[in-house]
Amino acid sequence: MAVAARGAFLAFAFAFVAPPALADEAAAWAALKKGGHVAFIRHEATEPGLGDPPGYRLDDCATQRNLSAPGREAAKRLGDRLRAEGVAIHKVYTSPWCRCRDTATLAFGKADDWDALSSFFDDRALEPGLTERVKNRVGTYSTRKPKGTIVMVTHHVNIQALTHQAVGQGEIVVVRPDGCCGLKVVGRIALR
Repeated sequence: MAVAARGAFLAFAFAFVAPPALADEAAAWAALKKGGHVAFIRHEATEPGLGDPPGYRLDDCATQRNLSAPGREAAKRLGDRLRAEGVAIHKVYTSPWCRCRDTATLAFGKADDWDALSSFFDDRALEPGLTERVKNRVGTYSTRKPKGTIVMVTHHVNIQALTHQAVGQGEIVVVRPDGCCGLKVVGRIALR
């Protein structure tokens, strides 16, 4: 009887956990379709590893950890899904790391490198300055109101510092500008 009661309790508890996750995703999609929001996207799936190999260079993709073949396909599907959902993209910015640039260009066709989206995985001292620059730019959208969605393709550490959200590869965190230099998380989308 105790096992049955525990199972019933877990089913009851999960009934209250699942709807917020669905609402979170629904709110994110609605915000993307409305425009005037920012979509932080973590690069798609990479070759195995953590960080980049020693001695990597940003001007040479062969020295970095790059997208895997499934990651390249997932990046294309990401762009296809956003287009199918009717999300108008105003501008795409990307970290200069090849895995981010490739995710952005495979999904959206073109993107502008922005060094403020650079990974600080290897140098945590860079985090406050880079994070502040991104927050300031997002904050300007509260007055300039872009017609579509602004996309920023970057790294896990950057998105976590900006939103306090741990994200998987290819996951989207949608934020809205919140004053001069802040942002508020609207929702998350995991397309896998």
